[in-house]
Parts: sequence; structure tokens; C-alpha cells
Amino acid sequence: MKRESVMILLMALCVFGITCSKKPQKDYPIKPVAFTEVDITDSFWLPRMETNREVTIPFAFKKCEETGRIDNFAKAAGLLDGDFEGKRYNDSDVFKIMEGAAYSLSLKRDPELEEYMDDLVAKVDASQEKDGYLYTNRTIDPENPAPGAGEKRWSNLGSSHELYNVGHMYEAAVAYYQATGKRIFLDVALKNADLIAELFGPDGIKEFPGHQEIEIGLVKLFRVTGKEKYLDLAKFFLDVRGKKEYKKMFDENSDFSIYNQDWYLQAHKPVIEQSQAIGHAVRATYMYSGMADVAAMTGDTAYIKAIDRIWDDVVSKKLYITGGIGSRHEGEAFGDAYELPNKTAYNETCAAIGNVFWNFRLFLLHGEAKYLDVMERTLYNGLLSGISLSGDLFFYPNPLESDGKFKFNQGALSRKPWFDCACCPGNLVRFLPSLPGYIYAVKDQTLYVNLFTESEGKAIVAENSVNISQKTNYPWDGNIKIYLEPKKDAEFYVNVRIPGWARNEPVASDLYKFLQSYEEKVTIKVNSKEQAFDLENGFARLFRKWKKGDVIELGLPMPVRRVTASENVTTDQGKAALQRGPIVYCFEGVDNGGRVLNRLLPDELDFEVAFRPQLLGGINVLAAKDAAEDTQMVAVPYYAWSHRGIGEMSVWLTRKK
Repeated sequence: MKRESVMILLMALCVFGITCSKKPQKDYPIKPVAFTEVDITDSFWLPRMETNREVTIPFAFKKCEETGRIDNFAKAAGLLDGDFEGKRYNDSDVFKIMEGAAYSLSLKRDPELEEYMDDLVAKVDASQEKDGYLYTNRTIDPENPAPGAGEKRWSNLGSSHELYNVGHMYEAAVAYYQATGKRIFLDVALKNADLIAELFGPDGIKEFPGHQEIEIGLVKLFRVTGKEKYLDLAKFFLDVRGKKEYKKMFDENSDFSIYNQDWYLQAHKPVIEQSQAIGHAVRATYMYSGMADVAAMTGDTAYIKAIDRIWDDVVSKKLYITGGIGSRHEGEAFGDAYELPNKTAYNETCAAIGNVFWNFRLFLLHGEAKYLDVMERTLYNGLLSGISLSGDLFFYPNPLESDGKFKFNQGALSRKPWFDCACCPGNLVRFLPSLPGYIYAVKDQTLYVNLFTESEGKAIVAENSVNISQKTNYPWDGNIKIYLEPKKDAEFYVNVRIPGWARNEPVASDLYKFLQSYEEKVTIKVNSKEQAFDLENGFARLFRKWKKGDVIELGLPMPVRRVTASENVTTDQGKAALQRGPIVYCFEGVDNGGRVLNRLLPDELDFEVAFRPQLLGGINVLAAKDAAEDTQMVAVPYYAWSHRGIGEMSVWLTRKK
């Protein structure tokens, strides 16, 4: 695996939980293998990552140019005349794309992209006010900032996104420093964080951001610098949230009345007392991720207990079969328990990404595969559906049913090239190049294999360098070969995740179940010899003295399964959905005579699996002869719907008349 410098290799470890500072500190007990240490080589994810690098990143930057988002920095810097363009939170879109570009540069050098980034960083640097403040809409016109920004600094934090924007800047700045070693962007971020740390806190401004994100960014600054004040500030923003003595009505003249509602902001009670997922789903998952980060760095178990309770609430009552979350259009929010409508499901793409962030952090805290199961379900379904195969069209909401006519906020009939609120494209840009960092992890004498994708990586296990690679056609079949090459023969554990779907358990609750149990067993071989194994927290735990050339063969049966929902989910009663491996399927009108919403899915209908290399980037299609309709029923992966025109689509179909 080629790397441009030792510096890049070492600093990349900061991205997922290994500190860059020299000071010993608490951290996640499980450490991910850094995304720069893993090369994905498969035909499923690699094309998407390459499309992100070649198409989506330049496309997103171009859209930021066309919509004035980048010019706003030049205007704030005095390099260009004109008014602020767009929404008060538009700075954050640029920062997210910059973060994704930095990750991409860490994986593959690109002088043209780096030159573009350097020019953009210079604009951001020049736009920063002398004391460190950075919020282009106020700097451009302090007397007339964008609607919702508040009349003066920090006066309307419920809706202003002043702290949200710079949180994304912190993440982008750390990523670019890690990728290139250039400090200018990081110094901008630190100067801004120093200003906020000086103004906010127990002895200063006792308020919190309406949209969580700065907490995650501050922890990343702490990892890079080792300065406790950034971690303390992240913890302060969490602890002040929902406390009655600090509560404040946000700008009463604001048109954004929803921002004044505690439930929407997860400010209905202190964070450590919360037990249900409530309010705006993206804000919520960012907050839960920030709580996990702070808990890992401080050892605060109250945070962990709270996010554990909330996770149970989501997985048992508020999770779509696609891994999507946030069922309500109003407030882009979680609904009540079991409120999981299909046609009007919101399931924002950003919320799916936040769900991945949160579940991966819970795995790093607890070492249980159930979090990775939710992460994988979200990754292959509710997240991936958010971007087209071409890389330049996006879904904002991700419903599970469409009549080809109904649409609501940001459009739900087909993917769009951009949005007025363009948070989702930028989030996809930054997530996709980081994907290799989710595949492997290490704790002491244990190597974890979390996801199955053809890849090559390197990990340090029990102070021994171990090359690890996978050969597989996952997710289309369940045969995986894992090759180990330790630098020297050594005893250690290899924990291989056995997905819940391979153990007759769609999720770790009774929210969904398979209609019938499947008896074919998961098999594991080491060097062609079948192994008995015990499951521990959802992992097959294999211990031996590993040698160069050892091979683990994992066999995960992949029958077509029917999934049914809890009787409490009224919208799915009498219905079933199809799943094979980690992939949830849907029926589109284009494959089924133009109509699917009134079709039946009889229990006795047998589906055959066929790989279609030329269809939708190469997919497994499920097909069955429907004698009652005298026609064929065809299902395709949910993530691939809406690539062939607007029409009917449904994940859930009625089982019988």
C-alpha cells in the first residue's frame, strides 16, 4: 500500500479515535484501523468512491460556486463586492465538501484538487475576522445578516447555525491538515475555537447550539492539539443543553418558530436524562455521536447510559427496515413509537449518515456487533439510496413507497442535482472516502472484521504488524475469504462479525422479524478445515497462533427472506418486505408492468436470484412467476430505485387479499 509520507500515515489515525497529541488520555477501548491504512478493491464500493472523487467532489464544488456559497467567503474577505447569497448555514456546505476532498487527497494525491483546496482555504482564512469570528453572512453585512441569524453575534443560537457551521469547519480543517500537513486551515479553526472557548462556558455565555455538530469538531481539535479546553467546551455544550437554569427563549422575532421548541432541539431535558430519540433526526444523531466522543475521552458513563437507552428506543420503535430514521416531514424529526409511515417517510440522507456515525461509535465503546448490524443495514440501504450511480444526483428524503406523483420538501420522486438546503450532497461527499475506516478495528490482542468488502489493509495487533485482505463478492453472495499475514507468527484473536440477518435476527429487537427461520448454518474454515466457533457479542471469536498465509473462509447463507414488522407498526400490518443478505429490496413499476402498489406478495411465491451485470451498476435481481397475475414479479435493491424514470415503488407489499 503506497503512502505519500509517514506524516500523513500517522496523522490519519486521528480521524476515528487515535489521538495525535502526545499526552496520554482516555479513548475508545476499540480503535478503528485508519481509513488511510485500508484500500477497498471491490466492484461494489470502489466504483462509488472513484465516482465521488472524479465526479461528486468537483460537481459539488461547482454547485457551491454557482450558488454563491464560495463567493460568500470572498465577499466576507473584501475580495469581491456584493451581498451574501443563500441561507445562513451555507458556509457548512462548503466545509463538508472540503472535508471530503481532504479525505480523498489522503487516499490518492491529486495536485489539481489540492491547488483548488489551497485557493479555497486562502479565501476562508481571509474571511475570518480579526478576533477569530467566522460567519460570512454577518461579516458581509453586520447590520443585515441572513434571516434567522440573529441581530448580533450569538443572539439566536437556536437557528443561527453559527456554531454548527464552524463545527464542520473544524472537521474539515483537521482532515486537510492530516492530508497535507499544511497548517493554515487548522490555524483558522483553532483561532475560531479559541474565541468561542473564551466566550462560552460556566463563567461566560451559558447557551448551546441549536444544531449539534461543534461537539464532534471540538473533540477532533482536542485530538490534534491535546488542549483540554476544546474537550471541555464540547462537554459544556452538551451539559448546558436542556438545563432549566440556562434555558432561554431564542429570538422571539424569528420566523423560525420551530427552533424555539425544546423537543426539536433535544433540549427538553438534560442530555444524561434523555431516554428517547426525539426531534430533528440529524441534530439528534450528531449529538449522540458527540456524547460518545466526549464519553470516550472523559470516561463519563452517564453519557454512555443515556445514548444506550436512546439506541434501544430507536432500534425497538423508530428504525425503518432500510436503516432510515426520522419519519416525520415536520421538523425532519423522529415520530412517536412505531410511527413508521412509508409514503411520507422522511428518512433524510444526512440522518442515515448520522446513524452510521453513532452506531460505529457505540461499537467502539461496547464491542457488540448489533451496532454494526444497524450500521450495515443503513449503509447498504438508507444511506446509499441518497446518491445516484452517476454521482451527481441526490435524494434528500428517502421514502419507502412512491406513487410517482406525491412529493414534499426537497422532492421525493427522483434524485435532484442540488438543493436549496444542500446538506445531503456534502455529507455524502465526506462520508464515502472515509468508508475504509469502518472495515477493521483493533483492541489489544483482538482484530475485528466488521464489514465484508474486498480490501487490503494493515493493522497493529498485540504489537505485531498484520496485513489483512478480503476476497469476496459481497453483498451479492456470502462467501468471504480473509487472508492474514502477520509480520511474525503470533497468538491473537480474530473476531469475525456474524451479521444478525445470518442469525435469523433482522435487528436486535422485535421491531422486525423474518417470516420463517432459515436453518442453513454459518460456516467458518481456517486453512480449509471447518471450525467450531462460539459467538461473543455477535462475533465468531477465533484464537490461534496465526501465521503468514492463514486463510479464514466465512460462509454466510443468503436465501431470499421475507421480513414482517411488529404488530405495533400499523402501516406495515399484513405486509412483507424482501431482504437478501444486507440488501433490502423494493418493487418498481418499471419492472412490474407500471404498477406495484396494488400487487400482492404471496408467502408461497419463490424468488430466484440472478445477477445482472449491466443493470444499475451490476445487481442481483429477485424474480418470481406470479401465477395469479400471470406475470413475473421483479425486485431490485432499494438503494438503486429511481434510476429509470418516475413511477410507482414500494418496499412493503400486502401478503394476501
